[in-house]
Amino acid sequence: MTKDSSNAMWGGRFAAGPDAIMEAINASIGFDKRLAAQDIQGSRAHAAMLGSTGIITSSDAETIREGLLTVLSEIDGGEFPFSTALEDIHMNVEARLKALIGDAAGRLHTARSRNDQVATDFKLWVRDQIDAAMGGLKALIRALLTQAEAGAHWVMPGFTHLQTAQPVTWGHHMMAYVEMLGRDLSRFRDARARMNECPLGAAALAGTSFPIDRHMTAEALGFDRPSANSLDAVSDRDFALEFLSAASICAMHLSRFAEELVIWSSAQFRFVTLSDRFSTGSSIMPQKKNPDAAELIRAKIGRIFGANVALMMVMKGLPLAYSKDMQEDKEQVFDAADNLMLALAAMEGMVRDMSANVDALAAAAASGFSTATDLADWLVRALDLPFRDAHHVTGSLVAMAEARGCDLPDLTLADMQSVHGAITEDVFGVLGVANSVASRTSYGGTAPDQVRAQIARWKEKLG
Repeated sequence: MTKDSSNAMWGGRFAAGPDAIMEAINASIGFDKRLAAQDIQGSRAHAAMLGSTGIITSSDAETIREGLLTVLSEIDGGEFPFSTALEDIHMNVEARLKALIGDAAGRLHTARSRNDQVATDFKLWVRDQIDAAMGGLKALIRALLTQAEAGAHWVMPGFTHLQTAQPVTWGHHMMAYVEMLGRDLSRFRDARARMNECPLGAAALAGTSFPIDRHMTAEALGFDRPSANSLDAVSDRDFALEFLSAASICAMHLSRFAEELVIWSSAQFRFVTLSDRFSTGSSIMPQKKNPDAAELIRAKIGRIFGANVALMMVMKGLPLAYSKDMQEDKEQVFDAADNLMLALAAMEGMVRDMSANVDALAAAAASGFSTATDLADWLVRALDLPFRDAHHVTGSLVAMAEARGCDLPDLTLADMQSVHGAITEDVFGVLGVANSVASRTSYGGTAPDQVRAQIARWKEKLG
């Protein structure tokens, strides 16, 4: 086989043969340049520690720290010459630093490895994303609280199996998502606390013989403490997996709400009107107003789920400590973080802008025999029937109303007494949807006063 025919198998993009293939598969600068700010933050802390401990001179340490700020300003200004030949963000920064300050740049990598360096950079980046996610969650929760407060007394149908079950209030429904997102907030908070140990100083895998001060660098970078085992420090990606796990559960909650908004905004339901800012029209049907933002949130969630599974697959078979497989730990995390923040922002916008159609909600709440459970409960309380007997009586009355094409409140007292003779006029006091929701006063129930109490609790929690 000739050299030319051998090269052909690599395709036109890799005309130079295996060397080009190796450079392409080995380089990560195309995506890990997103770690530039964290890389420089970590390097500045490391240089300060090296100078403080006398491992390098104070003069070299200060020159390095100032040079790194120049590199950062070039990156921020879009003037930095990223090079694939230099593989990753760490080598790109170090090479540019050498061009700026000379030989002193070569002292920066004393007592560290790219293994602990990338673990630190990535952990700093994920920590920043957790902080951003928590901010986005709080903003969305506040938007839901505003909706809940406005509609604490608006009645709407509560569903099971997407069938009318019992009346609830709009505020109660909004507060259900507040509780879900509150758990997401706590998961991110827990993950942040657990990951807040600094890998820097673990070096390649075994630590270093230089007299470094790991507590100094940990404190400078906002970590609670240095990681306690150098092997674990460089091989751990639990922090990224926990972020993706929390992001996946949060994304699932966003998708559930997005699905409800798609259903609620349809002509068949008309529960909500979404603003034009988060809807689109049809290219052919002028009457259409499509809930595209909600649909895109629902779809983008799959990318976050996929990122979680992908990183698990990368990590599941790796022996200690570092393996090059771990270069594949970032792109999916970057993508998941981007899509989570976009979904949170879009959902917050939709919730703030949407209008509840109160009349449509009330009409739907009164349909579908939604107060049947109230009737059964009344039979237990007023007539001392066992609940199973009350359930049977209520079912017979529902069947009667269904056969007549009416709802339970439309039956006469005589109709009801034909099923159970002890029923009195008082039964009609529990059959209205407003009476139904007002009666659900148990802690966490849908009664307006209970909803307002939960709103107050959450406002206090958020501060």
